[in-house]
Amino acid sequence: MKVQQEQQNPSLLHMCLSLFKLGATAFGGPAIVAYIYRLVVEQKKWLDEESFRHGLALCQTIPGSTSMQNAAYVGLKLRGLSGAAALFLSYSLPTFIMMMILSALYISFNDLPAVVSAFSGLNAIIVAIVASATVSFGLISLKSYKDIIITFVAATAFYFGLNPIFVIVLAALIGMGIYKTKNIPVAGNISEKKPYSYLQLAWVLAGVAAFYLILLFLDPQLFDLAATMSRIDIFAFGGGFAAIPLMYHEFVDVRAWIDGNTLMNGIALGQITPGPVVITSTFIGYIMRGPLGAIIATIGMFLPSFLILVIIVPYYDRLKGSAYFNKAITGIICSFVGLLLSVTLRFAFDVPWEPIRIALAAAAFVALLCKVDIFYVVIVGTIIAVLVL
Repeated sequence: MKVQQEQQNPSLLHMCLSLFKLGATAFGGPAIVAYIYRLVVEQKKWLDEESFRHGLALCQTIPGSTSMQNAAYVGLKLRGLSGAAALFLSYSLPTFIMMMILSALYISFNDLPAVVSAFSGLNAIIVAIVASATVSFGLISLKSYKDIIITFVAATAFYFGLNPIFVIVLAALIGMGIYKTKNIPVAGNISEKKPYSYLQLAWVLAGVAAFYLILLFLDPQLFDLAATMSRIDIFAFGGGFAAIPLMYHEFVDVRAWIDGNTLMNGIALGQITPGPVVITSTFIGYIMRGPLGAIIATIGMFLPSFLILVIIVPYYDRLKGSAYFNKAITGIICSFVGLLLSVTLRFAFDVPWEPIRIALAAAAFVALLCKVDIFYVVIVGTIIAVLVL
């Protein structure tokens, strides 16, 4: 009887500890959602399968990391705003701690010969990772010649230096214009009751506004860092890899806060930590302003998509049934194939190619297409790079 009661009404501490342990082993990117499902639906029985699947569909539609949004959705359904925030933080905390440690080690030891060799090889592997993501994402997303048109327009616009946010908005407008309008059935209802009051939401939004205002007055550079990360997060539809082109544009091209090779090194570190690749934001913040910069950058990267999830959940059924909303989302998703293609080329131009690096990148690309876990690709590639380069 006690076990059944705990399943139906789990304590917040128990939920947080469960998500913390899962977050510490969350290798494999979006694949970790299957493990969240196993924990939440099959083992703990906190949510039924239908509710979980509706939440997953929502998390795949809105910007941000799918797995992190999924953790927040579970908390929102079970404990309202406090549950969403607690599970979101619990799931992401292990990844953040690991990236902080790796960033500190990177600054201290990045000039050692073995480390230089490791990252030299990893840069070639990062090209393969982004290229494989482009291919995989393209095979899933591009289903008609109209999808290919939007992808080509986005890739061309990004190649010639247009602001990626402008490209994304343009893709959404094109999608609304060229796709056929059709009635989209609405299945189920994920919001039988509202998970929070308007007053609670108002307090949360006021706190977020205060956070950005305090940064603006106390440290304009930290405010710029947080605001830039937030803009990237808002437009990062399609998961973590969608943020990479935006990071490259904002931090390498526009602001020149870091160079392309350093960003690639940060992405490599993001691949050997659990959780989403956008944890690279922690690395960027640490490089710029140390631990405080890492904290601010991470908050800026994850806060907007969390708020979008919280705000949209009660109204998701209506949005999902809107033909124009779905056409815009389709256009946005297609545009990221073009953005990923462009950033693959940009990263490739930053690598000093030679036969060993070409072979390393090719082997990594094939392994990833064959569904080898990205964690093992990075680890094995690092060992080979240290031994050979």
